[in-house]
Amino acid sequence: MKVIEIINFNRELLKKLQEAGVRLEDVQYVELYSEYMYRTSQGEKVSYVVAVLSEKYSVSERTIYALIKRFRSDCKTFAV
Repeated sequence: MKVIEIINFNRELLKKLQEAGVRLEDVQYVELYSEYMYRTSQGEKVSYVVAVLSEKYSVSERTIYALIKRFRSDCKTFAV
């Protein structure tokens, strides 16, 4: 299957996601964010969790803080 075929097949979904402000490259961080949410819900300190996840997923702490902010934000209202 070609890239254009996948895009064409999922065109409407991709348009909705883009309009809502979703970055497609963030799909690779869903597991990271899920682990962040679990660990903080267990009472671990945010800075400790971020440091551990930074090491585990080989991303900077700043990237993780940016992801947390982005994943917690509401979708753009005109798109929903």
